[in-house]
Amino acid sequence: MSNFTDPLRPLDVVPAKMAHSPRNRLPDNACDAHSHVFGPYQDFPFTTASSYPPPLAPCATYLTMLDTIGAKRGVLVQPAPYGINNEALVAALQAGGGRIRGVAVTQRDATDEALQHLDSNGVRALRFNEMPSPQTGKPFAGSVGLDVALSLASRMKALVWHAQVWARCSDVPAITETLECEGLSVVFEHMTCFDPSLGTGHRDFQNVLALLREGRIGVKLALCRVSKQAPGYKDLRPFHDLMIEANARQLVWGSDWPFVRMGDAAPDVGDLLDTFYEWVDDASLRNTILVDNPARLYRFED
Repeated sequence: MSNFTDPLRPLDVVPAKMAHSPRNRLPDNACDAHSHVFGPYQDFPFTTASSYPPPLAPCATYLTMLDTIGAKRGVLVQPAPYGINNEALVAALQAGGGRIRGVAVTQRDATDEALQHLDSNGVRALRFNEMPSPQTGKPFAGSVGLDVALSLASRMKALVWHAQVWARCSDVPAITETLECEGLSVVFEHMTCFDPSLGTGHRDFQNVLALLREGRIGVKLALCRVSKQAPGYKDLRPFHDLMIEANARQLVWGSDWPFVRMGDAAPDVGDLLDTFYEWVDDASLRNTILVDNPARLYRFED
């Protein structure tokens, strides 16, 4: 665990794990739809002390990662230690020159001007966390729950923003229905966080497949938080296949770089893409998931 002089301006940080180039060349305008930036901490201190060793993963390092894997586009997601201070996220969006979109975090008292500022800089969604901390069983410090989405729903709709939610698989149907009642579309992180040991026939995963077939949810195909069988993640292959079969147009691919709280188990983004190419051998389907869907969802311009 890192030692801090100031927990909001950490000095002892974990270097971000850099990627190797994947074996396969990505299609033009491919997108890594789930990553994070951290630091530099003298410019962007945390708003709450981090519950994990903080990585040094500033925008310049992130853009190098995207270039290494051959992804022209990326989506950055606000991490919990920054709370509702989206300055590091916005600075990265500005530095990206149009190749990056963002998923921010804010509270119900955000002004219209603040939301418009986020939108004009490339934010296309707000993140809501319904996943309890494994250490405390309580919400992660700095996270914002679904109740805030209900308060912001009308203003999110006006901006054509969706809700991005980190939640347990068993909660997906209820969350979807709640957001639908407010007219909000939803994208779930980390493949909906199902338990692979329960099998593909378990009712929770079958509910997710039904919602995908109906086009009622989007899902991020990010493997590393769901499986403990790194680096091949063989336990996830049947789930991954069934999600694509259910509705490939509702899926985007994300790495989850720089892999906080994973330590030595952190994967290589290039390896994750090689696994994706192995599992999805149809070029048209790969293009749908890597290019077309994120372009539509995050409104990238050609």
